[in-house]
Amino acid sequence: MTSDRNWPFWALIALLVITHFALHLAVGLGATAPDLLTPAVLLSGRRVRGSVAAGIGFGLGLLQDSLSLDSFGAEALTMTLLGYLGARSRDLFVGDSAVFLLVYLFSGKWLHDALFFLLSGTPDQGGTAVWLLVFAPLAAIYAAVAGVAAMAAYRSVTGER
Repeated sequence: MTSDRNWPFWALIALLVITHFALHLAVGLGATAPDLLTPAVLLSGRRVRGSVAAGIGFGLGLLQDSLSLDSFGAEALTMTLLGYLGARSRDLFVGDSAVFLLVYLFSGKWLHDALFFLLSGTPDQGGTAVWLLVFAPLAAIYAAVAGVAAMAAYRSVTGER
């Protein structure tokens, strides 16, 4: 799974997770901070088998769920599915260009928000379309740009293509 040459990538994933919780909890930005857990799961899913990616997603989902007062377990299930689908995406899509990563992270974050929204339930059905078609894509763009920026910084430091 990991070797001596892969430790910088896993350090990036750990840094994304730590930064996510630091921005959301320590700095107190809350919803204005980008979701960095979803890009962490999606990026790690491209490097490992499906079962390992699902386990990473489950663990990070449980961490995020531990901070939630409602819909406990929805984030864990969503991240588990997202990790598995991210690992399976290697079979469908080859490449790691910046444009591919932007589209991949955008699609993954939007799918994350849609699944989470469906699993956690909503009392107001009138706002569902607005949330899924306006707010979820904006959050997906925000997370995708943050993920691509982190990956670009990683590539510039390590010299990886």
